[in-house]
Formats: sequence, structure tokens, C-alpha cells
Amino acid sequence: MSRDYGLDDRPVTELFNQPRSSEEWRSYALSEEQIRHFKDFGFIKDIKVLNDEQVERLRADLQDLVNPSNPGNEFFYEYHSNESEDPDTVLFHALGAWRVSPAFHDILWAPAFRMVAYQLIGKGFRLFHDQLFSKPAKHGAVVAWHQDYSYWTWTSPMNHLTSWIALDDASTENGCMYYIPKSHKWGLLEKTGLAGDMNSVRQVLTDAQVSDFDNRVPIEMKIGHASFHHPLLMHGSYENRSDRSRRATLINVFADGVVSNRDHDNAPGADNYPAVPKGEPMGGTYYPLLLDPQTEIGQLDDIPTV
Repeated sequence: MSRDYGLDDRPVTELFNQPRSSEEWRSYALSEEQIRHFKDFGFIKDIKVLNDEQVERLRADLQDLVNPSNPGNEFFYEYHSNESEDPDTVLFHALGAWRVSPAFHDILWAPAFRMVAYQLIGKGFRLFHDQLFSKPAKHGAVVAWHQDYSYWTWTSPMNHLTSWIALDDASTENGCMYYIPKSHKWGLLEKTGLAGDMNSVRQVLTDAQVSDFDNRVPIEMKIGHASFHHPLLMHGSYENRSDRSRRATLINVFADGVVSNRDHDNAPGADNYPAVPKGEPMGGTYYPLLLDPQTEIGQLDDIPTV
């Protein structure tokens, strides 16, 4: 029988050593300037969260997960694959790898990720869900412009954060993400779809927003580095035109205390998401508390937060 790693609310491997002192935690902390940048522009980038060993372990697990018959794949919340026989040519997007792979389970406790997420949320936080993306070489797939929270209105209030972690060097040639700086101040816009037309978002933008849209910036990053963005920041990615893959994992979290707002009109796109009755706190087995500042970093009252 396959193991559901989602039943474990602590790391199951030794892949990520945990800080044992306040000074070790402090070594991962963002500066006040980085906090200001996030507030002003809606994102930060180039945060190193993985070492070479961790990257290789995650990439090895990903190569197994793109096989639809891999043991444990029934635990994914969503699973989309072109089912190529060659894992290097699979176009792949899935949610819920933390329940299938010990490495993707334990990355949720990566100290650099946890410290930065705490600073950008400002309090303890829980896992919402993770995502995997594998965009093979010379592939035309795009992820159209969108705001994450437009798909997450089945939780409330909006106090969410996304971390995008590179498992390959990400560049404009192989389909890196693009952000629209300051677009997190636009408010929640109408959804326009995640695939196909990269210009469809223009239909719901004001003239001023279109001007901002034209100043979009590529988020090129080295392998093992991460970006963090606000749930209303407009972002998307273009096709991979290069001879190399572009793989990434995402961790989506929300502040402890967010409640379910789930109903027929805003339910997630797949039935496999663990359901919490409307009005009840998002928590329990499949929404684990990833950091409790009172028990882990409460002694660092001087570090900046949002």
C-alpha cells in the first residue's frame, strides 16, 4: 500500500536540518529593505532556499512523479501530464506532491522558506497546497496572466503567500515567470484563464493597468533560489524556447486562522482537495501548521515583518 506522507506533520527525512538557535534562524531572515520591496512591489526574488544535494533529491523524485503509474500518485489533488514515455519531454503540472514524495514533503520545512514566509505573512502559517511544474525543452506551453487568489476565494480572509522555487536555472529563454510590479495593489480582478492567450488579461485592465502591464519584469533565477509573491500579484510565464527544461516547485501557504469559504460557486477545480466546512478554520491533517513563531522563533522579536 502506498504511503500518504500528508499524515506526517513533521519532516520524515534528514534532508533539511532545522535551526537550533536564534542565531541560526536569524541567518535566514530578510532585511528591512527586502521587506519594503515586497510591500512596494508585491514580490522578492533570489532567495536561496536549497543546496545542491536537496535540489538533486527533489529532481530525482520529480522524475518518478511524472510517471502516471508511480505508486502514491493517487494522493495528488490535481495531476496533468502529456504522458510522454520520455520523462525529459513530459509537460507536467500537479498539486499535492507533498503527500507522495518524502523530499517534496520535507521541503515544506526548509528553514529559509519558513523564515521568509513568516516575515512576509507576519504570523504563524499553514500549508495550503504545493505545486510542481515541468516545462520541457522546446515546448510551447504558457501559463497565462493571473492572480493566485482569484482561484483561492474558497478561503478567507486573504492572507496568503506563494513561493516559487527553481529546480533548473530559470531564464527568459526557458520560460521563467514574469511579474507585474505593484499589480498587487489593483485589487481582485476577473479571471481570464490559465492557458493559451497571454494577452487575454488586457480585456479586464484599465488604461493605467495596461501601462503597468507593459512594464512586466522577467524573474530569472539560479537553481535552488526562490521568489515570493503576494496573492494578488499578476504573473505568468511564456513558452520554453530553449534546449533545456524548466522545472519548479511552488509552496502556497496562508496565515493560521484563515477559514473555509467553500461553496458551490467557488469550490476548487478538482474534488481531491481536502474539504473543510464553510466557516471553520482551515486546519487539520492536510493543512498542517508549518511554523509556530511562539515555539520556534519567538525570541527573534527584532526581525522585520510585513
